[in-house]
Amino acid sequence: MSEAPDSSTEPRPVRLREALRQARLEAADRTGVVVDLRDAEVARLEILSDALDPLFAEIPNQIDLFDRGISQGETPRLWIDVVAHVVMGRDKRQYRFVQDTRNGRIVLAESHDIGAIVKAVTDYVARRMVERERAFSVAREQARADGEPRRGRFWPFVLGFVLGAASLFGFALYESLKPISF
Repeated sequence: MSEAPDSSTEPRPVRLREALRQARLEAADRTGVVVDLRDAEVARLEILSDALDPLFAEIPNQIDLFDRGISQGETPRLWIDVVAHVVMGRDKRQYRFVQDTRNGRIVLAESHDIGAIVKAVTDYVARRMVERERAFSVAREQARADGEPRRGRFWPFVLGFVLGAASLFGFALYESLKPISF
């Protein structure tokens, strides 16, 4: 007699459709966690942005160096200007204020405390405004210097040319009036 295999003790093979469904559910769970972390980062950056409102209210309207806003890409960032922004640290609770330079990215401040980051951003904004004032003062001085009448280089050239021609003419006249001796 042949024995039939007992279906209750053998593991039933998993069908591909069920495995795909399970993999999709796991991926959705992971994606939900990532989205929740990103939302938490954005919320923390919005809290920091609200704390920076009084600072940016004090900046005169004619100064357009700063363009504050939150970008919601793969890594959310609170932009202060074109080269400086705040990102969340690896633990998602620490603020990191960084600046992009020609030599790479430098960390200007790093703290869990919003007050420390607000102070660092305030110092950065003040330094940028001083740099702007210096650049404009140099530009004004140069414009003022360009507006002053410069001594032309044309008239000394004309005077030298006329004197040279007159001396050649005088030498030629002197030589022509000399008696020729054989």
